[in-house]
Amino acid sequence: MNFTEQANKIFQQAIRDYHLNDDVDTPVNNPYEIGTIEHKLYMKCWIDTVQWHLEDLIRDPHIDLGDALALKRRIDHSNQDRTDLVEEIDSYFRQVYSDVTPLPDARLNTESPAWAVDRLSILELKIWHMKEQTERQDADQEHLARCQAKLDILLEQRVDLSTAIDQLLDDYKAGRKVMKVYRQMKMYNDPSTNPVLYKK
Repeated sequence: MNFTEQANKIFQQAIRDYHLNDDVDTPVNNPYEIGTIEHKLYMKCWIDTVQWHLEDLIRDPHIDLGDALALKRRIDHSNQDRTDLVEEIDSYFRQVYSDVTPLPDARLNTESPAWAVDRLSILELKIWHMKEQTERQDADQEHLARCQAKLDILLEQRVDLSTAIDQLLDDYKAGRKVMKVYRQMKMYNDPSTNPVLYKK
């Protein structure tokens, strides 16, 4: 099994597990051993899945403003957790390919592998929820057909993105690309770099 086959399987498992209760306050029950890539992938998709539903909740036009602010703070925190976990996954990849000597003509990639994996996790969520739309009993045929067409595109995207990630990892392994990771260095969450916070 190549990397993305494993990742997609774990993402699907995390999404299925979440939807057993379909509640943003459900505690995570990660079945994989802490420190393993499997544990990180499951946790990554769990965070994405909870955040997906938080984003749905905050778009309720009748939401209480206090509730909306609490949700916004929770989404901000989730985004930071997501970023931190992406960086952990990149650290895993750096370790895996630490003994590879890049070829003299090795190239850089526009994004690190973990940020591509981040897109793969979110794509799996789009597939799950678009499939739900194609199975609605309360929607008309036009809606179902439109969502089916979108689902077909998302499934094709999954194949293409999975292939591209596996090809990128093959390039790292063969030294055809240089593994280089830049931390996100988000400033708005840091009290020492966000002027609204440090000028208080």
